[in-house]
Amino acid sequence: MIVPRQIVRKMIGSGKYTINCLMLRTIVAIFVFLTATVVANKVPNPNYADALTKSILFFEGQRSGKLPPNQRMTWRKDSALLDGADKGVDLVGGYYDAGDNMKFHFPMAFTTTMLAWSVEQFKSSMGPDLQHAMEAIRWSTDYFLKATNIPNVVYAQVGDAEGDHNCWERPEDMDTPRTAFAVTAQTPGSEVSAEIAAALAAASIVFKPTDPTYARSLVNRAVQVFGFADKYRGSYNDSIGPWVCPFYCNYNGYNDELLWAAAWLLRATKKPMYWNYVKQNIINFKSDMESGLSEFGWDAKHAGISVLISKFVLGKPLNEKPFLPYADTFVCSVLPESPTNTVRYTPGGLMYKSGICNMQNPTALSFLLLTYARYMKSRVIRCGNIDITQKTLIRFARSQVNYILGRNPMNMSYMVGFGTKFPQSIHHRGASLPSIDQHPEKIGCKEGTQYFLSENPNPNMHIGAVVGGPDFKDYFADSRPNSAQSEPATYVNAPLVGLLAYFKAHP
Repeated sequence: MIVPRQIVRKMIGSGKYTINCLMLRTIVAIFVFLTATVVANKVPNPNYADALTKSILFFEGQRSGKLPPNQRMTWRKDSALLDGADKGVDLVGGYYDAGDNMKFHFPMAFTTTMLAWSVEQFKSSMGPDLQHAMEAIRWSTDYFLKATNIPNVVYAQVGDAEGDHNCWERPEDMDTPRTAFAVTAQTPGSEVSAEIAAALAAASIVFKPTDPTYARSLVNRAVQVFGFADKYRGSYNDSIGPWVCPFYCNYNGYNDELLWAAAWLLRATKKPMYWNYVKQNIINFKSDMESGLSEFGWDAKHAGISVLISKFVLGKPLNEKPFLPYADTFVCSVLPESPTNTVRYTPGGLMYKSGICNMQNPTALSFLLLTYARYMKSRVIRCGNIDITQKTLIRFARSQVNYILGRNPMNMSYMVGFGTKFPQSIHHRGASLPSIDQHPEKIGCKEGTQYFLSENPNPNMHIGAVVGGPDFKDYFADSRPNSAQSEPATYVNAPLVGLLAYFKAHP
């Protein structure tokens, strides 16, 4: 039964001491946040530098294709060396998105964009890890240059997810169908194409100082792919939906990806045409944008657009709207002390928006908050009757990172190999099966089931992997079959790289 708000006010109090719902919600949110801070303070400060190194190393365990001589994750070997052969193209390389052996290009592209943004923002704090981070980006951009090599054709996926998920086998042993799926002018996929364009544009910024020729090839291809995405509008749900869904369906439309890609092309090229595109279409896509101002992840770029563009418009009153109001709304919807907060938190203080791989939310949204904090400098955001400053945003982002690294009710790091207590049985095929070095013979599709069901720790430590994380009550079951909590994903780690680089320099 829904109780009218007037009755709630009466039940809570009366006279001058009446507490309305908005006030009560704010008090509860602040209490949860302060409680989480007290719990966190019982655990020593995490070693951000060590976590940064490991968060980048993780990507080497996700590599597909012919591995390089300097591969550090040595339990992984070459895999999927014929990808694209069914279509007569070379699609060898790229990343497996999570604990399976699939290459889904939509989340892979978002991963690449966020890795590039992490480096672009925080490279000065990365030290020797910078080279490895750039190698991680290039492993992906080299692949996307292949996937977009044919004009008006963008390859969006490699592998049959149903077949892949029916097997528990090492990527080196794969015998499931490696079908390549593309979007075209006749069967468009604006969301995946635009996200690839964003990734290529963002990466071009990273490589421009050290490899300008490669950077030019990236930005030129980004321009081409964005033009395709914008001209032939449509969702890949409608063109290759039976193969991408329900795994990586687009649930938020493709207008946000078009704006996101244009914003990154503005950043990379500084051409007015992209600023004009963003200004015009932020109005044309108003209803889509305002339906998801607090959303950001592989499927929704709404909050990211506002924060990314804010750097261009801060201090320019004629251009600030609607970007700064949108970015401020995002901030006020996330912070627990805000009276307009729409995000739930666990009792221990972790942002909680999804039961499946929830950790993608605190890493991506905290990255945005930290980035916006650096852009806004001395500016103050007003959330109801509460002032939000740069320090507020940085403090919040640190609280989420610290939770992930062990400052939580279970005193457990959710990054494999970091700290003394971390997940041992992650949902990951390659990590859970004996390596080729340990077991040279092929392990077939169903022969891996015994390893999947085993209660023993994984034989290969996937260092740096951040798992889906605890439930809404801060409880984590270290169980391989529990994929919602124990599976890592590239798009969880990518924004975390930037966060860790910043806190390494600001411990």
